[in-house]
Amino acid sequence: QVQLVESGGGLVQAGGSLRLSCAASGRTVSNYVMGWFRQAPGKEREFLAARLWSGGDTSYADAVKGRFTMSRDRVKNVVYLQMDSLKPDDKAVYYCAAKWRGDPKFDHWGQGTQVTVSS
Repeated sequence: QVQLVESGGGLVQAGGSLRLSCAASGRTVSNYVMGWFRQAPGKEREFLAARLWSGGDTSYADAVKGRFTMSRDRVKNVVYLQMDSLKPDDKAVYYCAAKWRGDPKFDHWGQGTQVTVSS
């Protein structure tokens, strides 16, 4: 099993930045795909970004491309989501997720962290 714990959420003004962290523990995640999602009130969970832990390109949703950057620290076993130029529409609970690289769906989820953007 993979355990994921997010942190770094909070309140920020429009145009500001936040960096979310996701600490992975349990099984080694070297063959896992790590992802970031968010869910706003009354809306479905939305994909934001994903990448293979061991390397390669990162895929981004159009809504965040150019503003959000996903990265990882191999030593600390942490993935990050750097969020810049935040907008009020970015307000949501943000989730870190993981799946075995051959699986179709993400099946390991963190507890989520709230991000609020004031106008």
